[in-house]
Amino acid sequence: MKVIGIADTTFARYDMAKSAIEQLKSMGTGFKIVRYTVPGIKDLPVASKILFDKYNCDLVIALGMPGPKEIDKMSAHEAALGLIQVQIMVGKHVLVVFVHEDEAKDEKELAWLSDRRSREHAENAYYLLFNQEYLQKRAGKGLRQGFEDVGPIRGEY
Repeated sequence: MKVIGIADTTFARYDMAKSAIEQLKSMGTGFKIVRYTVPGIKDLPVASKILFDKYNCDLVIALGMPGPKEIDKMSAHEAALGLIQVQIMVGKHVLVVFVHEDEAKDEKELAWLSDRRSREHAENAYYLLFNQEYLQKRAGKGLRQGFEDVGPIRGEY
């Protein structure tokens, strides 16, 4: 049985883990989910490492919501670098799912984006573990998690 780890934060203004977990549960069986919640975004790398080491996760989804200030963006960058390090250390995927507060025009759109991006990345996690071929067929399609897909480049060079 595969184990999917969910690392999330109390700093986020939306329960992104709940959305990801709901989406995963709707996709099938053959896996269990372990959730590990930490205070802030810079805690996500160690949370992810704990999920791999202590809970033997096959993949981790790291969910966070950086604030709109420059220091928040710097913290998100540092967290992302840490999450990349964890991936290299364990040789397994950490899907980094950040929703920046200033990506949305208002709180309603921020909630919608948080839910949608979390769910779409949960689907990606599922396909990474159980149906890599599905992702291969979607390569080069300009797909985005959250807002509308941009589509592939048209024409030849």
